[in-house]
Amino acid sequence: MAFGVFIHRTDSIYDDSPAERYQFPSQYLGRVSACINDWIVYYEPVKVRNSRGYFAVAKVERVIPDPQAPGMYIAMIEPGSYLEFANPVSFSGPDGLVERGLLNDAGKISGRAQSAVRPISPADFNRILDLGLEDRAPLLPRVDDLGSPFVREDSIPFIAEQERVRIPTLISRVERDRVFRRVVLRAYDERCAITGLKLINGGGRAEAEAAHIRPVEANGPDSVQNGIALSGTVHWMFDRGLISLSDDLDIMISRQANDTDSITGLINRSGRANLPLRAIDRPHPHFLAWHRDNVFKQ
Repeated sequence: MAFGVFIHRTDSIYDDSPAERYQFPSQYLGRVSACINDWIVYYEPVKVRNSRGYFAVAKVERVIPDPQAPGMYIAMIEPGSYLEFANPVSFSGPDGLVERGLLNDAGKISGRAQSAVRPISPADFNRILDLGLEDRAPLLPRVDDLGSPFVREDSIPFIAEQERVRIPTLISRVERDRVFRRVVLRAYDERCAITGLKLINGGGRAEAEAAHIRPVEANGPDSVQNGIALSGTVHWMFDRGLISLSDDLDIMISRQANDTDSITGLINRSGRANLPLRAIDRPHPHFLAWHRDNVFKQ
């Protein structure tokens, strides 16, 4: 087992869905297989406009041949392991490269920096994780319970160090919920997507909550595309299928709701959800379809 870095870009030609799968050609089979049952960091190259740098972490569950594309393989991501960073991590910071294993003996960036899949040392992995999960500007919770629990080229040998120091953070539901909340509320500017209200109490706490569209219990990932900011009452209605969203983000009200007039009075006058500014942060149709099919009372 070994830590790895997987390069992914939003305009990728590959059939990637970072929270679920990563497609790659056969020449990377050895490197990706080395990551099975271990953690990888997703990285978006600096040449991509508005690059997120190192933007998420996930665990590789298994590798399978792609049934739709001969010569291609898919790294299946362990359900519930994907976690987007609260703070995207730049390739280079004030202290130089964050991924220091990319430096050669002369202290220059080596060719492995172009690798679509590459090994990463435990020290570099932990450094990126610390920066990505650092609580720089904490969002205070709604309640006071603070203590509850692309070039794809060939071979580079994987680093075999076995240091493990940050994994408990990645598997703690309490810690993951805190990070997910910060990511989602930041994307929505702490504003409820359905009502449009941005309510902050005297202590600086946001009223809005971070809701999973597809719940964690149903293998919903901790991804901003599987999240939406909702006020408490709206969150309750969303989880019970009284409201949902179309793929075009139109607000849908269940025919089984007992007081549709009151619900209509709560939602945006436009009848559409307020969206994050960045398209990449908006709800993914895949998760919205799951909610309509499995939760929404048609």
